[in-house]
Amino acid sequence: MKKVSADRIHTVSQGILTDHVIIFDQQGSILDIDPVENHDLSTVDVKIGDIIPGFVNTHCHLELSHMKGKVDTGTSLLPFLQNVVQFRDISQEEIDQKIEDADQEMWHNGIMAVGDICNKVDTALVKSRSKIDYYSFVEMFDFMQSSMTANTIAQYEQVYKDQSTTGNNKKSKVPHAPYTVSQELLKYIAGANDDSATISIHNQETPEEDLMFRQKRGAFLEFYKNFGFSLEHFEAIGHSSIHYLTKLLNPKNKTLFVHNTCTSEADISHAQSWGNQVYWATCPNANLYIENRLPAYQRFINQSAKMTIGTDSLTSNWQLCILEEIKTILKYQSYLSFEKVLEWATLNGAEALSFQDRLGSIDIGKSPGLLHLSGATMTQNGLDIQAARVERIM
Repeated sequence: MKKVSADRIHTVSQGILTDHVIIFDQQGSILDIDPVENHDLSTVDVKIGDIIPGFVNTHCHLELSHMKGKVDTGTSLLPFLQNVVQFRDISQEEIDQKIEDADQEMWHNGIMAVGDICNKVDTALVKSRSKIDYYSFVEMFDFMQSSMTANTIAQYEQVYKDQSTTGNNKKSKVPHAPYTVSQELLKYIAGANDDSATISIHNQETPEEDLMFRQKRGAFLEFYKNFGFSLEHFEAIGHSSIHYLTKLLNPKNKTLFVHNTCTSEADISHAQSWGNQVYWATCPNANLYIENRLPAYQRFINQSAKMTIGTDSLTSNWQLCILEEIKTILKYQSYLSFEKVLEWATLNGAEALSFQDRLGSIDIGKSPGLLHLSGATMTQNGLDIQAARVERIM
């Protein structure tokens, strides 16, 4: 049994506690949260600063960790995708090592669980022995070519089988993005997962996406032509791309829309009317890396949307660190509070990945991971974390 206290304990679920002690066992399970007056302080590890629960990273591409620094910043989405698809000159040995290094980096940075996109089997071994809990999203795409749908499903079946479900790990079959998945493949995915699954999908990361679905115009037509695929069969729906998804996906699933830099308030309202378990993952540093833009977070707040935070991959980020994502959000969106964004990074993420029974908040019976946040300062506007860092307590 261990005891720890700090100036402030951010429970997330019950607000901020002061003058309290967290009591936990060797496995990290919280046994009690008790007033400090009931304890001999010589038996308590007293931290200067703050204690917060471990982070949940709801969007990562662990298998792309070997591409750090290999794709230019500020290219916009379509050139970025072309660079990623065409970059192949890496040995499997290096890929494997970078995956293991990235897993360790996330653990060191206080991440307890990850929603990870999988197109290959490369990450399966690391996940099976990692301290981190993984929700593996086996991501399918057929480039909107129904003639490719059957082969696509067969191709990803082995990837799905190999993804780890050891320990607390989970997995599901998911679509890549509206602009890369045919109606036939979306229907298959909707039926391939049970109702308890979480579905992740890249959403409205560039204005070109909605232009394609509204009017069948824009850069995606040339993008497909360059890859040798025809979109002659595609018909514009006269609405944004999220309407294409909601006609075909299962509203009973937890649905995690990722990026959302161009998502309107009407789109948010529509999605949340469609399903009552909708979550919105923001990856601010990746959005700045690729498109040099951030989502309009106020739109999501206006709709009482459940936000989560991801890092995306090292292809589109400088590090895999949720604290750095929080810093970026608060730097550019100063009307938001640390407490609000911390909820996105912990409890909301845990709920989105169905890990909320153990992770996401400092509550008795949970094993959320405890982090010591040092270097933050209290101001009249709340906690300033721009100079802060985290260290694991458990």
